[in-house]
Amino acid sequence: MDQQIVQVKIHPAIGVARVGNSSAAPFIGPESPHQKPLPPGSRKDASGAIIKQAARFRVYGYNQAGEVVRELKLGQDGVSEIRWSVHLANKKASWYRFHVPLDIPEAASLTPEQRGRRNADVIGAERRKLVIDPGIRPIRASLHDVGTFDTGTIMGRKVPLGRISTESTGRLLVVGGNGKSASYALPERPITGVANNDTWYDDVSDGPVTAQVTIGGQSRPATPAWVVVAPPHYAPGVKTVRTLYDVVQDVFIAEGTPPGDDVVSYADHIEPILSRFCGLQWTNHGFATQFGWKGPYDFLDPALRARFADPGADSRELRRQIYVQMRDWERDGTSPLPWPWLYGDAMSSGRGTSVRQHIMLSPTQDRLLARWAEGRFQPGPLHEHHEDVDEAPVGEQPALLDRASLENCAGDAFHPGCEVTWPVRNKTMYAEPFRILHRAPDNPERDYGEVLSDQEVKSEDGPLHAQGPGDLTRWMAAPWQCDAASCRSGYQLLSGLGPRYSPYLPTFWPAQVPNHVLKHSDFDIVNDPAADLKTRERAFERRAVWLRGLTGSDAIGQRRQMIDDWPDFGIVETHRYEVGDGRFPEFIQVESVPGERLREAPDHANLINVQVPEAAGPQLAAEAGTWGGDLPAEQVEAALVTQAIAEAMRATGHDEAAIAAGYLEKLDPLRASQ
Repeated sequence: MDQQIVQVKIHPAIGVARVGNSSAAPFIGPESPHQKPLPPGSRKDASGAIIKQAARFRVYGYNQAGEVVRELKLGQDGVSEIRWSVHLANKKASWYRFHVPLDIPEAASLTPEQRGRRNADVIGAERRKLVIDPGIRPIRASLHDVGTFDTGTIMGRKVPLGRISTESTGRLLVVGGNGKSASYALPERPITGVANNDTWYDDVSDGPVTAQVTIGGQSRPATPAWVVVAPPHYAPGVKTVRTLYDVVQDVFIAEGTPPGDDVVSYADHIEPILSRFCGLQWTNHGFATQFGWKGPYDFLDPALRARFADPGADSRELRRQIYVQMRDWERDGTSPLPWPWLYGDAMSSGRGTSVRQHIMLSPTQDRLLARWAEGRFQPGPLHEHHEDVDEAPVGEQPALLDRASLENCAGDAFHPGCEVTWPVRNKTMYAEPFRILHRAPDNPERDYGEVLSDQEVKSEDGPLHAQGPGDLTRWMAAPWQCDAASCRSGYQLLSGLGPRYSPYLPTFWPAQVPNHVLKHSDFDIVNDPAADLKTRERAFERRAVWLRGLTGSDAIGQRRQMIDDWPDFGIVETHRYEVGDGRFPEFIQVESVPGERLREAPDHANLINVQVPEAAGPQLAAEAGTWGGDLPAEQVEAALVTQAIAEAMRATGHDEAAIAAGYLEKLDPLRASQ
């Protein structure tokens, strides 16, 4: 292979860091799709604070043929300097309101108000004060520089967004903010909803990553990358069925670049999809019942795996029946029964009116499963699987880094999502596969006006083209904790709380924000050989509501609590089952012990989630400042919620602690247009 380097690229193309409130040294985010989970206790410090996840970037040299020659490390093979620069920003408060993705047909029904600006009462030049932008930070690896993003402000309030540094090899580390969210108004403005809380801000961010490498005395610019600083991943050992990598990959496969896999491998392509259904057993009780250990669809059962990996005729009907379970919008319409049981982009409470009520697998995932069902696959892997990316052949490392970063992010409902949202499925966002198109610093984005119209969204110089600092995360919920507190399962109207109702399914983003978890105290029973088997089995089957520590039954109040208590919720960690009798899985994912204020909550608290449409009137009118009732809007809304809770208790037989009720605008996004 030609060893002459003619091009330099940064990988991963999109790196993901995550906020945390601990002062402990950050850990590095996943760098291989096959990387083992960190040991228990790695995500929280001794005080219970959440440790930040850093995004690590490297530079690789490519030859004329586009082949990877080697990673370029400081002090090796003629590399004398790596100059990095990063520009983080947060533009949520200055951007437009989110209700549904603007690239789906349902968006045509949004009203101008729903497409309007957040904090619309801030006008003119004052709107620049809503952008948290500390500016670009350049550092030199040879000098071991550190850059801090600590000068950005919102309406005069300082908001630190993180820092950057380098390792001895010259690799870049990006560390994000502290997870602090607040209202810039005094007194603070009340929380009003899931995604668009005026005056509220957080310290997630994103922006461009660039590098200039001096090699053999010659300075070369690197093809740039991007970094996203996201909320914490509360179940880091779990991957959702359709990941962000799957979504972005299909942007380019649909265009013919890169080509789809010619050879289908059960080990490389099929089992990763099926095993994700099983992995969700640790974060959703519905998935645990069907796809969990010894369940009817335990795809990880050795006997079933052997049949799945057999391309012969004997297993053909089994493969086909698994494939036909997967959702097809043309065939299934709004039915909740096909797999996967995950909410979609146009989800609404009650009876769905859109086929996008639930997600489908990505087109590539569907194509791979179809070929598997037909028997057109090979059982074994095409490449060796490497838990440590540095052990992989150098030619495979860049793609592994790109994939691992995105494969641990949500590609489920963009409603709006956890890390980034719907714009990433538009090809105009990219300079090349997986690489965000950068906006030149001397080419500022134009003002799209008071309303982000469909024409502006689709314009050739609109927001789906070249990106600047803060442009990926600006579409997300403000602040993120309100969305996290609303990412639950089994949302239903009172009229649907009958014998066919499940509080566990469908669900929002259970891989990032768990619904139901195995408590540490129950794992201790499972892992105790002295306990009788029946007691251990009952403990293994038990699941506690992850958000059980949110108090009261009012959705608005619970979102406000999440802004303060987000670090106290448990992290789902991988533990080894040590008894060794084969009665339970070798590895079990267990919730770490929540903070002291949350741990005494009953396991079933907030199990049943009831949408109360009647409460929309006072809530939305109060938010818009148009409420004219005899009683305060909050009082009327509270009375309606109390009534709904009483009716839900009668319908389900559960006590008040199990019921969370209120009006969630994200479950009724088109109400204003109806």
